[in-house]
Amino acid sequence: MSERFVPLLDARVRRVALPQSGSIPAAQGALTDRLQRPLHDLRVSVTDRCNFRCTYCMPKEVFNREHHFLPHSELLSFEEITHLSRVFVANGVEKIRLTGGEPLLRKDLTRLVRMLAELRTPDGRAIDLALTTNASLLRRHAADLAHAGLKRVTVSLDALDDDVFRRMNDVGFPVAAVLDGIDAAMAAGLPVKVNMVVQRGTNEHQILPMARFFRERGATLRMIEYMDVGTTNGWRLDQVVPASEIVARIDAEMPLEPIDPNYPGEVAQRWRYREGDGEIGVVASVTQAFCRTCTRARLSVEGRLYLCLFASEGYDLRSLLRGNASDAQLSTAIGRIWSARSDRYSELRGQARPDGASKVEMSYIGG
Repeated sequence: MSERFVPLLDARVRRVALPQSGSIPAAQGALTDRLQRPLHDLRVSVTDRCNFRCTYCMPKEVFNREHHFLPHSELLSFEEITHLSRVFVANGVEKIRLTGGEPLLRKDLTRLVRMLAELRTPDGRAIDLALTTNASLLRRHAADLAHAGLKRVTVSLDALDDDVFRRMNDVGFPVAAVLDGIDAAMAAGLPVKVNMVVQRGTNEHQILPMARFFRERGATLRMIEYMDVGTTNGWRLDQVVPASEIVARIDAEMPLEPIDPNYPGEVAQRWRYREGDGEIGVVASVTQAFCRTCTRARLSVEGRLYLCLFASEGYDLRSLLRGNASDAQLSTAIGRIWSARSDRYSELRGQARPDGASKVEMSYIGG
């Protein structure tokens, strides 16, 4: 496999030795890492391309016409994604989220949704199959995605003010079109959550308008601290609006009370409105690290397994898959990788990486 990848996506890749058939029993059932964190969630990137150039994710000065995106031949096929996903599900994964880039740019994504929706956990339950999207193409595809078996949608939207949103997506895309996509998803019966990345000096004045609007719409809003994912977004700590400040702003107008997580390892702290219906969530990766409960693995668009959003290396599963590894061999390889996992970047933020390795970009493995 070629080591050439994408400029500025220079996280290292590790080849995974093919386990000899019969030499080690295949991993079976739930896997845990060195900190006893189970493997529960798999995020699958289906494309490294996006039609937005959000300044905190794919800044235009880096991801421009000279940027080399991956050729189609290097992407995992839908059959390969489903094959690997089946092995992950056999080893404890219950939630799969399709990401990108912008996943709806991947041709015929509905077919992949249909294939993944057929997967079952060892005890026969359907998986929780979700999609994260900028919603630019959601109106066109929402009904078909729901019919194919998608369970829910998360939409990235950072402002209701059209001027602010156009500046942040940096391609002039209007808020109204995103809201149309959200409406189409809800009309198709898909529950919607909205993710807002909050940046000091950019869109923090949109916190209350967003909370008001989506409370009325019946969609859960999650506000995310601006994170230092990758190496190209020019992150600075003084641009972070702490989750505590976000909650305080909303609570001052619409009183809140904390509620329990939906499941162990949920990254968002949940709050409900004391008066009336609705809730918000805040993701405080910077100020209140939740590494000790992280249950997520990430599969890149060309089959590299990353154990952390801030990882500096990935593990090459595509070579195993295309080298005709058996399911038992794939399962054992995944088990070895996960059982050695000790990642806790957010807890150690600020400490220099000993090898100076760059972090993988969020646009490549999803948020």
